[in-house]
Amino acid sequence: MSATTHGAKPYYFVPQPSRHPAFASFGLLLVIFGAAQWINGVQWGMYVLAAGMVWWLFVLSQWFGEAIGESESGQYGHKIDLSFRWSMSWFIFSEVMFFGAFFAALWWARSHSVPALGNLDNALLWPDFKSAWPSMVPGATTSPADTIEPFTAMVPLGSAPAEVWKASFIRGVFGSVMASLPTLNTALLLTSGVTITVAHHALIAGNRSRTIAFMWMTVVLGLIFLFVQGYEYHHAYDALNLKLSSGMYGSTFYLLTGFHGFHVFVGMLMLFFITLRLMKGHFTPERHFGFEGAAWYWHFVDVVWLGLYILVYWL
Repeated sequence: MSATTHGAKPYYFVPQPSRHPAFASFGLLLVIFGAAQWINGVQWGMYVLAAGMVWWLFVLSQWFGEAIGESESGQYGHKIDLSFRWSMSWFIFSEVMFFGAFFAALWWARSHSVPALGNLDNALLWPDFKSAWPSMVPGATTSPADTIEPFTAMVPLGSAPAEVWKASFIRGVFGSVMASLPTLNTALLLTSGVTITVAHHALIAGNRSRTIAFMWMTVVLGLIFLFVQGYEYHHAYDALNLKLSSGMYGSTFYLLTGFHGFHVFVGMLMLFFITLRLMKGHFTPERHFGFEGAAWYWHFVDVVWLGLYILVYWL
């Protein structure tokens, strides 16, 4: 570790060259490669995915551990703090573009691709196709060769009859599943946004015990969200036969909700380790960007879910 100097006074901390970025990238490569193989029916892809995830998390723990040590030893000044803020801002912006591409794909499929396939020009090639979303309706085929297995489409919440909502809230989570689970998850994430904000204000006020309590509440809410989404996937796959291969409807549903679920998992890990650091006495009311960065990310995850709830489940 070293620092450049301005006169006789340390000016800007410069860390030693690190292998962590390259090692972390290798772990992500294994994750993506393993996931691609697993989705396409190659059984060993699951083990490559698991190995890549374990390797990636191990590298991140080493990398962040070094950064935390540098921060707690007083190496980071105002310029480093500012660079972290800009870096996190650009990272979240890149995530906005990432999800924006998926939302754009969903909009294009619903507004252009499906109507185009249902026009008169394609009637001779695909006479049984009906232009509708979800991309399968009773009495219609889903592909010229009928290669997509039939599935039961989820009723859009915005047009669901009152009986569906009534059954949903009377029977609870395991009643009218596809109406209750997305709404329950929306309530969970919105509540978690409130709890992490309360924790932030408590940290600024110097109330560490209150901060820790509300951070644990946020972590638990995130964990419940993932459990509920896991049950939703189980129901969609087994009861509705909705798969990633179920045409544009299935692929956009799982890609959007799956990537969001992964981001919730990453955000929950961030909050978990931030809470452990709080319990060790890290962060002060004046210096706590590690906490703020995780909170920014969590609020971003909340906003993305609201978009998913409206565009995927409601409309």
